[in-house]
Amino acid sequence: MKKNKITDIDFNYTTRHAKTQDSAKLPKIACWQNQYKNNYEINISYPEFSSVCPKTGLPDCGEIVIIYTPDKLCLELKSLKYYMLEYRDMGIFMENIANKILKDVVSACKPKKAKIIANFAPRGGLKSLIVAEYKK
Repeated sequence: MKKNKITDIDFNYTTRHAKTQDSAKLPKIACWQNQYKNNYEINISYPEFSSVCPKTGLPDCGEIVIIYTPDKLCLELKSLKYYMLEYRDMGIFMENIANKILKDVVSACKPKKAKIIANFAPRGGLKSLIVAEYKK
C-alpha cells in the first residue's frame, strides 16, 4: 500500500527537538556604551534571516526585527550580523528562534525592554509570525 507523504513525516515532537539550539555555539553579541539616559527605541531589521527546520531539513527564511529600549548598553551591529549568520545551518524551530534571539539580546545588553518579531516566509501555505517580549 502506498503511503500519503504527509503520513510519512514523524510528527513526534520531543524535548530534544526543542532544545536543539541550546548546544549551539553562537558568536557573542558585542555592545557599546549608551550615551543617552532618556528612553528611546532602537529598531534593527534583518530581512535575510535563514535557518533549517530540525525535523524536515527544509529552509526557514524570513525577517527578524529587534526592537529595544537601551539602558546602559547598545547592540553593536557587526557582531549582531555575525551572530545572525550562524543560524543559517542551524536546525531550530521558528518559535525557538524568536525566543533564543530575545534571550541572547537581553543577556548581551540588558535593555529596559525588548521585542523580537520573527516574520517567516510562507512554507506549505502557512505563514508564521512569532513575537517574543521582555520587560525589565
